[in-house]
Amino acid sequence: MVRNEEKRFVTTESVTEGHPDKLSDQISDKVLDEILKKDPNGRVACETYVTHGLIIVGGEITTHAWVDIADITRSAVKEVGYTSPKYGFDYRTCAVLNAVGRQSPDISQGVDRGGAGDQGIMYGYATDETEELMPLPIVLAHKLTEQLARVRKRGTPTNIAPFLGPDGKVQVTLRYVGENAVEITDVVISTQHTEDLLDPKDQSHMSNDARQLIVEAIAKPILPERLISSNTRFHINPTGKFVVGGPQSDTGMTGRKLEDDTYGGLAPHGGGAFSGKDPTKVDRSATYMMRYLAKNVVASGLAKECLIQIAYVIGETKPVSFMTDTFGTGKIPDEEIEKALLSLTDLSPIGIIERLALRRPIYQKTASYGHFGRNVPEFTWEKTNLVKELLDKVGK
Repeated sequence: MVRNEEKRFVTTESVTEGHPDKLSDQISDKVLDEILKKDPNGRVACETYVTHGLIIVGGEITTHAWVDIADITRSAVKEVGYTSPKYGFDYRTCAVLNAVGRQSPDISQGVDRGGAGDQGIMYGYATDETEELMPLPIVLAHKLTEQLARVRKRGTPTNIAPFLGPDGKVQVTLRYVGENAVEITDVVISTQHTEDLLDPKDQSHMSNDARQLIVEAIAKPILPERLISSNTRFHINPTGKFVVGGPQSDTGMTGRKLEDDTYGGLAPHGGGAFSGKDPTKVDRSATYMMRYLAKNVVASGLAKECLIQIAYVIGETKPVSFMTDTFGTGKIPDEEIEKALLSLTDLSPIGIIERLALRRPIYQKTASYGHFGRNVPEFTWEKTNLVKELLDKVGK
């Protein structure tokens, strides 16, 4: 959240779909999707751990459907791009260990009567800083990692794309004056690559030509020209090289990239992760609902910025608290916005599931490049179809 300060630097990051943590998220969500295809009421809390040559899929799943965990896992790894030993990880040869059990009956009895699948605090946020109604730094960071994947998969430009690997991450720093971003000061792009891009005279570093190609192919097509200055610094593989990447170089686990998943650290988020959880888990479904409400508040013009917090008790249907904060940007008091939202929506877990149509196999798409701010038809929480009702309710 950008505040009315004289000068401020804001930094956020995004990681590619081949980052070990994001690979884990995608596997967990692909397992969820495959179960929901056969059993929309299946209970899934799937966790994935990846490391050198090994994937462990665990958690609690209760369903009448049968799915092949190993096959689903290998398929997800293949889709990401780990298809050759040159990347240090291959979907054909990695070991897959299935450690899935059933949901605890003590939890299940609360969910069976429509209650929340866990206690917790969830947040939703929106700002009119961008057309996505998201903070600009995280929008730019995600667009850069998407561009990395796009260039790698499409093979253009041909003089660099064949040598890029699936793993990567970016970081963007913007300088703000008051509420306005005025300059991008630093851009970090770390991308896995083969040895072909190393400097022939110094094998410990990527060649300068390769670095410049990454700036031209990845950064410049994405970053707004008005924010690039002569002072903007591009840090391309700052350690020198990034040949060893993916699970070969680092472990990955489901749910370790929450700021990447939400608002880039520029707004609060609850303690619970999203991926691998079916919508009875309010960690996921209520967070989506709060984004939906906050986005509709901003889209309606009632506020320039909106943060909404909600909290639940495990096994109970009604939230124990609900709070709206527009940080002084609201055209009407926050209490009136809050009252209107509560009167227009059913915030029980079942009410949220029905409102957003969450018992569908839509979740693997959420597991890379952010759960919010993306124009994806399945992402019902990004719709602004509550605006008219909201404005009518508050008499605007």
